[in-house]
Amino acid sequence: MSDTPSPAFLGKTTPLPASPEEAALDYVPNPRMGSVYMVRFSAPEFTSLCPVTGQPDFAHLVIDYAPDRTIVESKSLKLFLGSFRNHAGFHEDVTVGIAERLVREMKPRWLRIGGYWYPRGGIPIDIFWQTGAPPEGLWVPDQGVAGYRGRG
Repeated sequence: MSDTPSPAFLGKTTPLPASPEEAALDYVPNPRMGSVYMVRFSAPEFTSLCPVTGQPDFAHLVIDYAPDRTIVESKSLKLFLGSFRNHAGFHEDVTVGIAERLVREMKPRWLRIGGYWYPRGGIPIDIFWQTGAPPEGLWVPDQGVAGYRGRG
């Protein structure tokens, strides 16, 4: 029997956490230890709340990381990201805070996040953060999200 705990949410009906602080992220052993590879999560319908007006803010988040000993279990990440629907925070705080929590808990070899926020007040805001240079030999494709162009 393994001493690695089973994912807490996988295969179970799980309510959305009330806040990012209450959300638990599950990590499982990296099934390809020693391989240099990248994992990408895209959340094209991410939402949080404006800390001033309480109105919803929308973003397309792209999280890329090169695992070390663990990988993040995707359902727990989905629940964590969903918990921001009730969270008020500036775009910069939300985007960088998501990345820093993953880095602190998962300890990947490398991680970057792109937060492509839709306009409010006529100005789209894009936030980019990474831990440093990617590991040698890692294929890092473009995140594939075009800058906001409006309609058409």
